[in-house]
Amino acid sequence: MSSLPPYPPGIPAALPGQLLTADVLRYLRTGVEAGTVVPDAGDTEVMSVRVLRDE
Repeated sequence: MSSLPPYPPGIPAALPGQLLTADVLRYLRTGVEAGTVVPDAGDTEVMSVRVLRDE
């Protein structure tokens, strides 16, 4: 995973290895709905995410 910096402001909301909580995903989704862009996300609409299960 690369970092997930919504632009603007360009400050990462999530970093590689970070747990993606409901709060982080909500922040990214509401940002996209308001017009921000998450250019480094595989799904730039942040409608889906790929996860790695930690055993």
